[in-house]
Amino acid sequence: MGLGGCIILIAVGAILTFATDWEASGVNLDLVGLILMAVGLIGVATFTSIARRRRAIVQPVAPTVVDPAHDERRY
Repeated sequence: MGLGGCIILIAVGAILTFATDWEASGVNLDLVGLILMAVGLIGVATFTSIARRRRAIVQPVAPTVVDPAHDERRY
């Protein structure tokens, strides 16, 4: 599940919790919405921590330049 899937879970959970007044027998839609939002938030946190580790910046090593006119090994 990528970042888009997590955001969709959060949105669907918020819609179920705050924007609907449906009644379903045996199912508490407010609780289902809260669970979906929690899973979405956990997914976003996990995704961002993994993405941050993948994008670790490694500084390039500058090449060593030897000037042949001043190379002390020649003398």
